[in-house]
Amino acid sequence: MLVITAFSARADAEKNYLLHCSGCHLPNGIGDPPNTPTLRDTIGKIVATPEGRDYIIRVPGSSQTPMSDQQLADVLNWMLTEFNSETLPKNFEPLSAQEVSSSRGQILADPLKYRARFWPDN
Repeated sequence: MLVITAFSARADAEKNYLLHCSGCHLPNGIGDPPNTPTLRDTIGKIVATPEGRDYIIRVPGSSQTPMSDQQLADVLNWMLTEFNSETLPKNFEPLSAQEVSSSRGQILADPLKYRARFWPDN
């Protein structure tokens, strides 16, 4: 039963990515740099720091989505493993619904300025 539940959560996360994120970041996560950053092999590096974990939750496309905290955590974790498996920190801990809940309510006033501090290749 646990395997079925994990498979279902992963399928739901991919579906939610396609519904809520792929319009800008495209189905394969490549985005349209520099306007829409690529999610491939970049956010795995970012989540190595608390500020990076916070950023991917608080960026407007994440924080303002109609998904629940658990659904958003699942989508972000799906993006991290699907598009960034080679760049994730060895000690990576998946984002939790509680972490999403505590971060997403804090408005990110200037996402571009915040992102410039730690986004790879800036």
